[in-house]
Amino acid sequence: MKHTAHCVFSVLSTLAVGILAARYAVHLWILAFFESLQTHFSLVAIALALIALIFKRHWYAALILAAGIALCVHSVVMLREFAAPAIAETPSAQAKRYKLLSFNIENDNFENGARIADFILASQADVVEVFEAEPILSQMDRITQLYPYRIGCGAMTPDCDSLLLSKRPFRTQEIRSIGGLWNNRFILSNIDMDGQPVNFVTTHLSKPYFDDFHENELDLLARRVNGMSDPLILAGDFNASVIAPDMREFLAATGLRHVFPEPATWPIEAGALGIAIDHVFARAPLRLISVKQIPDAIGSNHFGLMTEFDIPR
Repeated sequence: MKHTAHCVFSVLSTLAVGILAARYAVHLWILAFFESLQTHFSLVAIALALIALIFKRHWYAALILAAGIALCVHSVVMLREFAAPAIAETPSAQAKRYKLLSFNIENDNFENGARIADFILASQADVVEVFEAEPILSQMDRITQLYPYRIGCGAMTPDCDSLLLSKRPFRTQEIRSIGGLWNNRFILSNIDMDGQPVNFVTTHLSKPYFDDFHENELDLLARRVNGMSDPLILAGDFNASVIAPDMREFLAATGLRHVFPEPATWPIEAGALGIAIDHVFARAPLRLISVKQIPDAIGSNHFGLMTEFDIPR
């Protein structure tokens, strides 16, 4: 009985380690879901190997345990690799601070549209970026009283998917498709923030296990971002963690950075133990002061993010 249990748990831990280790040898989009969850699945592999060792001490279970620990440690290293230096949250006289609210509200979350609109209006955010925005379309009249400038939901496009709202007028504005799977999920607006032009980029990418669409979208996004010279802040639903291989390539190619640790945004049932698939990235001289999870998902399957940033003069 003990031998059988040892074999079962050894096989399960081997499968977990093998799936995670595949990324180091070959790109397989079908395994992309596991790549973003490397920390979580490596902990599962460690637990399974430990259970196998409890039933029977054997070198093979110890080897799988060591591999699981190595994968877990490397996942944490990757989570930190493209993190920006920590910035003190104490206000500074050298730079004025601003707020950005970004939130995937889920496109069938209509029963909470009014509550989401209330939250946006009370957020004190300078700029708001909403993904799958149709649930608040019926609330747009009162939202635009506080945020009179918008792209999406009837402004520059007839659909209501990606949406950018601002209290300040746009210097330039653009909405377009990125890749061939979804329409109008890239928004760029250049906004004058008290004399400093800032590029606000909004994007919503496809799921990484939909063939190679995710990788191709990141490639197109990198080319577009690298052509921008003003300070830049990019927020979006990327449907992948920063440790996914194509996300790491994107960050390396663009010089964009994120806070560490990033707040978990999905699945909401996991709370703080989930993963960050919604991100806020920035490139110097713009600095991320803090990126915090909105604790109430307001009926969405994602947590929103409130970001505080500044641009040193």
